Amino acid sequence: MDRSPSPDGALVAMPREHTRTYFLGKLARELELRGLEAFLRPDPPSLKVRDPDAAIFTETVDCVALSDGWFFRWSWGDVVESADQPAAAADRIVKVFTTGESRPHPGLEDA
Repeated sequence: MDRSPSPDGALVAMPREHTRTYFLGKLARELELRGLEAFLRPDPPSLKVRDPDAAIFTETVDCVALSDGWFFRWSWGDVVESADQPAAAADRIVKVFTTGESRPHPGLEDA
């Protein structure tokens, strides 16, 4: 369990799955803004990411607590980026799926 400050400053226990899901949700939003699809898998929490124009290629990204904080991680175990930097992580993931050009998801570019 992680420990997070409550409104009165006391540390309270917070389940890792909640933290993981929170960070993965932020990453999913950034990926959708860049034109990729991201589906949250519940157990264990991870994202299944795919390019709607090349649906055969998918990648699973998870989020893990390491000694320096929370990090997004590729399916093969390498770190993508700090979970505190979902936009930077999304940019790296987009480069794997595309030529690196951002393609806004219809209806999300103004959100």
